[in-house]
Amino acid sequence: MKVYIIGAGPGDPELITVKGAKLIERCPIVLYTGSLVPKEVIAYASKEARILDSSSLDLNQIVAILKEAHEKNQDVARVHTGDPSIFGSTAEQIRKMEELGIPYEIIPGVSSFVAAAAVLGKELTLPELSQTVILTRAEGRTPMPDLEKLSSLAQHQATLILFLSVTLIRSVVDDLIPHYGKDCPVAVVQKATWPDQKIVHGTLEDITDKVRKAKITATALILVGKVLTSKDFANSRLYDPEFTHAFRNAKTASLDQTIPIS
Repeated sequence: MKVYIIGAGPGDPELITVKGAKLIERCPIVLYTGSLVPKEVIAYASKEARILDSSSLDLNQIVAILKEAHEKNQDVARVHTGDPSIFGSTAEQIRKMEELGIPYEIIPGVSSFVAAAAVLGKELTLPELSQTVILTRAEGRTPMPDLEKLSSLAQHQATLILFLSVTLIRSVVDDLIPHYGKDCPVAVVQKATWPDQKIVHGTLEDITDKVRKAKITATALILVGKVLTSKDFANSRLYDPEFTHAFRNAKTASLDQTIPIS
């Protein structure tokens, strides 16, 4: 028996991994986050499976289901949105399973932050512009560690992605402007890859009003940084004809060289 903590991906049911989908198909118990995981993902489950929505359950109730499955030697597909390792609320479940001796395995998924980058058509790391991506959140009911306050992280001026923060966007802007500047580009992506996906583009100066006009209040990411609009960045050295690496020698490479495709 094993509990499989499965990342269901950002919303598009085809963005779950093959391994995750196969596990949902064969597990006799499917326990999923109903408020975030689309029904199309759970449709992979067999007709005989016991399907449970955890959105209204507390930690103790969830653990009780996992404990019962363990006692009955039944595998569980514990399905979370995105990737379980990022704001997934999985660590406390894992801690309880370890205390109870319940074996588990984490199946990674496509995080909403990479899905947001994809729907925006952007690379988050551009040579000589930004080589760092910071994933964080604004401080709300969940306090932030002292060294991770948004105003401190902003000093790096790296590509910044905020989860669970769109309702706090005014305070986010106030923390970021002193370091990024009012004209820094911002994109807010709600429900990336879902049919009702919504995207708002702006700057730190005007994004608050644009988000409010778009009535975005949940399930959205805030992306901040020059990579969102910059066209003036250096090419990667990876494909530079004068750059040698383990698979290509710059002395023998040529821009005019035709590589046959077999």
